[in-house]
Amino acid sequence: MKKIIITLIVLFGLIQLVPYGKETSNPKVMAEPKWDSAKTKELFMRGCADCHSHETKYPWYNQIAPISWLIANHIEEGREHFNVSMWGIQKKNDGDEAAKEVEEGEMPLSSYLIAHPEARFTKEEKALLIEGLKKTFGEEKEHNEKEEHED
Repeated sequence: MKKIIITLIVLFGLIQLVPYGKETSNPKVMAEPKWDSAKTKELFMRGCADCHSHETKYPWYNQIAPISWLIANHIEEGREHFNVSMWGIQKKNDGDEAAKEVEEGEMPLSSYLIAHPEARFTKEEKALLIEGLKKTFGEEKEHNEKEEHED
């Protein structure tokens, strides 16, 4: 048992040497959407911006692997699909899916909410955010209909 504990401690120490996920700077904000209201932007920044913008607030535990790897992966994936700091510049920007993701409880991620209680919305805030996201980015249904009419 003692050898297993020592081995685990050594492995934990060694994975700290892997630099992936320990970045704490953000790229420059290139462009932002025209928000329908200041309230929508406020709610978005509180519950979504860490993964869906270049305004990530990195927690202290972002320096500890393997947690840092998970955080980096979430941020990379989040920015790849929907990034308000690259609005109109990034080719793939699934803003039209944002309201649906929040409405269905897919976003914010439950793992994010554990460490970020400020991202928990009341029913009223969630309804305001969903409506604001729809007004700001449109809805997935509208997006798909537009593509069908363009063909």
